[in-house]
Amino acid sequence: MKFILSTLVLVALATVPLPASALYSPSDDVVELTPSNFDRLVINDDAIWVVEFFAPWCGHCKSLVPEYKKLASALKGVVKVGSVNADEHRSLGGQYGVKGFPTIKIFGTNKRSPTSYSGQRTAKAIAEAALAEAKKKVQDVLGGGGGSSSGGSGSDAVIELTDDNFDKLVLESDDVWLVEFFAPWCGHCKNLAPEWAKAAKELKGKVKLGALDATVHQSKASEYGIRGYPTIKFFPAGRKSSSDATEYDGGRTASDIVSWALDKHVESVPPPELLEIYDETSFDKACEGKPLCVVSVLPHILDCDAKCRNKFLTVLRELGEKYKQKLWGWAWAEGGAQSDLEESLEIGGFGYPAMAVVNYKKMKFSVLKGSFSKDGINEFLRDISYGRGHTAPVRGAKKPKIVAVAPWDGKDGQLPAEEEIDLSDVDLDDTKDEL
Repeated sequence: MKFILSTLVLVALATVPLPASALYSPSDDVVELTPSNFDRLVINDDAIWVVEFFAPWCGHCKSLVPEYKKLASALKGVVKVGSVNADEHRSLGGQYGVKGFPTIKIFGTNKRSPTSYSGQRTAKAIAEAALAEAKKKVQDVLGGGGGSSSGGSGSDAVIELTDDNFDKLVLESDDVWLVEFFAPWCGHCKNLAPEWAKAAKELKGKVKLGALDATVHQSKASEYGIRGYPTIKFFPAGRKSSSDATEYDGGRTASDIVSWALDKHVESVPPPELLEIYDETSFDKACEGKPLCVVSVLPHILDCDAKCRNKFLTVLRELGEKYKQKLWGWAWAEGGAQSDLEESLEIGGFGYPAMAVVNYKKMKFSVLKGSFSKDGINEFLRDISYGRGHTAPVRGAKKPKIVAVAPWDGKDGQLPAEEEIDLSDVDLDDTKDEL
């Protein structure tokens, strides 16, 4: 009878559920992680972390225990190793897309987008993956990489957005933006990541691409009504508000994203300002820092009245609108007002109007040989945009001297008033003798 009772007690003890920490004890090098300490220990820590999401009743989890303990001991002081009872802390497992047990995640450079480990479940294999992530982090630092990513892309061309920096970087800037709202566990987001990173590199300097982890930065995700992942929003150029955001409806390859973004970029980029060159400041504003500067020299106002001049200016503004995506500078001067500029670009002395396109960084220019008309200038600029056409070095290989003159007031020119001669003091007899 005693034997039977003892057997029943042993059976009963065997069927009692194991405590949550039963797989790993405090003496192991495996750190127990919970919702209360996860962000502090893992997310806010600079160290690389290997984290196992397990269930105490899972047979594969129990089989992994000896290898996982060995892993923790081997990586001690190099990479941190932790475990989460995802059966008890389901919200934490759900946050990282845990669907089965055991699930192993490596929290590397971008802690908000951990890498899923899917290799062999041996200490050696997991250690190699963790050390590879550590090496990648070192290379990012040495190479100056920013570490921001979209769904784990790791591209420094993609700007990492948060609840805190979103308005300042996106809404308060004049830049055109495409923003991806993603979830780290989302399969479509992971597929998009390399395409998003590639597009970001191709669009650099034209359209900015950002990524926001909507599972972490829920305030912004809620503000923009994000219901699925990935969701991409377009923000036009200039200061904007959240209501200006529109849905991206293009494809999900890099070429699709680039093509769609460039079309929107052209639509949202304001036309360049056509500036008169009347002093050094106006010249610098028009041409400095621009890839190319389109410089026109128009006839003197006495040779071409206000109506005539405005016709030329209208043509230049229309073409500025047409080529605005090139981000060129556009400027004009009155014939004879800036002689050094005309000489440096070899457009003085053979009549006005005249035009030259100049690259002041390379100190080279190209002169319009055809007609100064919309079609003639368009053909000239089209060739320039394709890299065709004859170029010559800027005379003197330096920026021309710009003199200060009165800017055009928008009116017809006036001949200078004739001097009146006061004859009361003139001796007509002496004048007659001189003649």
